[in-house]
Formats: sequence, C-alpha cells, structure tokens
Amino acid sequence: MTTADVNSQDMSPPPEVQLSPANWLKKNLFSTWYNILITVVLCLIFLKFASDFVIWATTQARWEVLIANYRLFFVGTYPRKPDQIWRIWIILGMIAALSGISWGVIARGAARLFSRNVLIGIGIACAAFAISPATTISKIILFAFVALLLASAWGGQKLGKAFPQVGLGLSFAWFISYCIFIWLMGGGLGLRSVSTNNWEGMLLTVFMAITGIVLCFPFGVMLALGRQSSLPVVRWLSTAYIELVRGVPLITILFFGQVLLPLFLPPGVRPDRVLRAIVGLTMFSVAYLAENVRGGLQALPRGQTEAARALGLNTPLTLIFIILPQALKSVIPAIIGQFISLFQDTTLLAIVGLSELLGISNSILANPKFIGTYKEAYLFIGVIYWLFCFAMSVASKRLEATLNVDQR
Repeated sequence: MTTADVNSQDMSPPPEVQLSPANWLKKNLFSTWYNILITVVLCLIFLKFASDFVIWATTQARWEVLIANYRLFFVGTYPRKPDQIWRIWIILGMIAALSGISWGVIARGAARLFSRNVLIGIGIACAAFAISPATTISKIILFAFVALLLASAWGGQKLGKAFPQVGLGLSFAWFISYCIFIWLMGGGLGLRSVSTNNWEGMLLTVFMAITGIVLCFPFGVMLALGRQSSLPVVRWLSTAYIELVRGVPLITILFFGQVLLPLFLPPGVRPDRVLRAIVGLTMFSVAYLAENVRGGLQALPRGQTEAARALGLNTPLTLIFIILPQALKSVIPAIIGQFISLFQDTTLLAIVGLSELLGISNSILANPKFIGTYKEAYLFIGVIYWLFCFAMSVASKRLEATLNVDQR
C-alpha cells in the first residue's frame, strides 16, 4: 500500500452511526433525570393544548366562514365570468410547469427526485384539494396541475442532466412568464382590462411579494456595490439611502406612498395604488437586502480581486464572474430570510386600503353573518402564510445543498 493510499484512507469521513428510534429517544430525550422531567412536562403541555384545539375545532369552530368565502380568500373579487377567470387557471398552470422544471433542474444530481417526504407532501396537498369546498371541475384542474408539476419535474431532471447550462434559459423563461402573468391579470392587448381594484386576496399577496422580490434583488445588489464603491459620491449616496430607509418603519413609507404622494403631484395625476405599494415595498426591502449582500462582499478575501486583476479581468468582469457569485452564495440564508420577511410584510398593505389576504379576511369578518369567526379566518390565513414561508425555506436549503455552501 502506497503513502497516497494511506493518506486517502486517513482523510475519509467516519461512517455514520444510524440510531434506532428507541435509541434516539433515549439519547436525546431521556438521557438524564432532568431531561426526562423536561420531556414529560413539555409532552403534558403539548397534549393539553392539542386536546383543547381538537375539541374546539370539532365542536365549537364555525368553519362555514371558510366554506362560504374560499374564493374571496384566494382571488377576491376578480371577475367570475368564464371569459376572464380562465386567466388565473392559465397562470397557475404555467407556474406549476415552470416550478416543476426548475425543481428537476436543481435536483438533477439527486438519486431520487421524489423522496418519501415529497410524496407525503403531495399526498397531503391532494387530500386538501379533495376535501376543499371547490367545485368538481376546479378539483379536477387542481389534480391536473399536481400531475403537471410532477411530470415537469421529471422532465426538468432529464433536461438538466442533458444540458447543465439550462439554468440561464430557465431564468429567462421565468422573466417572460412574469410579463405574461401581468398581461393576463390586468388585460389589455386583446384582453378585457381588469382593474387592480379587483386584484385581491392571495392573488394580490403573491403578486406583491413576487414583484417586490424581483425588483429589490438587482437594486439591492447595485446599492451594496455602491456602498463599497471607491467613488465618494456614489458611496455617500448609497450609504445615505440605506441608513435613511432603515431608520423609517415600513408602514410610514406605505402611508407616504398612498396618502401623501398624491398631494405633491399635479391635479388629476394619481398613480395606481398597487403600483405605489410595490414601490414602497421595494424601496424598503432594497435597503435591507443591500446590507445582506454587503456582508457577503466583505467576507471575501481581497486576494480574489487581486487574482482576477492578475488574470487581466476588468472591474465589470471581476464583479460578474468572481466577486458576486461567491458573495451571493455565502449570504443565501440572509437573502431568503429577507424575501420571507418581504412576503410577510405584505400584510401591512391591509392598513393602507389594499385587500390582500389579510385585508380580504377583515372584509369577510365585517359581514354580520360571520361575526365572531376571527379564530377560524386568522388560523386559515396563518396556515397559508406558513406554507409559503416554509416552501421558501426548503427551497433555500436545497439551493444551498446544490451549491455546496457548507463546503470550504
């Protein structure tokens, strides 16, 4: 055996020890007397809350507020006419197809695309569709979207293995689809126009969150680079913007856009309120995202820039191919955390008069027929927000695993 073989054996990781469920419980929950006491007390508290919740949910809760208004929760007052509501179904179908392809491309190196947890999640989603108060046709369409998602994921994995650089084309496809989404929702160019006053419920929440994320990311990166710039004017302006915006609450910016901004405009000029809300969310999120990206830029050793210059790369090429990929890779958790925060911040739009998911819930609860059903409605929208945020967190972990963020 050669010295190289010995060194390779010494550097191999130790074998993983697989614990049985009983051994895992004994090691982590019942190892000492005080761990046993803590475990028993917490289990009793959890069982108490769980039993109270089950009793309330099965005997006292008034779930008719969800059954009677499920459409308002999701699309608000978007026109019901068949020649217009089909736009939402087309959007959902495109999202399912592109999401599946993206999933498959990201997981192209995985041994199993549909793991046990994924299949369990899909089963739970199908069960939720089956028991939902939607019409039979709507349920069939939703099941078809699940099948489309799985088929697109399988095809995306094959495509990713055959063409490893397909990710760039996929990003362009998402951008084109986003433009198509706006055209379908708003109409124009051959379609009947639908006022943004009818963009309500989860439809408006998701649209505002996606638009804010799409806009704040490039501007946040530019602002972070501006704060690191060697040009004093650019650096001072970037720093002033970041510190000013971070010192003002988001609700203040939203109120300024919705209430005060029209006072400074000429008579008759009043920008769309959804557009004003998008600008406010983006302005606020850009400042925080810029600081996250700046942390990644500062974490890179100066030798990276010097090595790029030694190879003859100019400043733009150094930023695009050397600096930004490494900086963004190291701050993926912080960036995703900011995106999750932006998604949750859309609830503040209800205060300034927009009927997003929380706003439409308040409108429903104002109906005398559903007075006193606050727990049911807020629990429902809370689960929806958690599902979206959890999905973003899982996607972040998968992206980190794909990019080998933990490897140094």
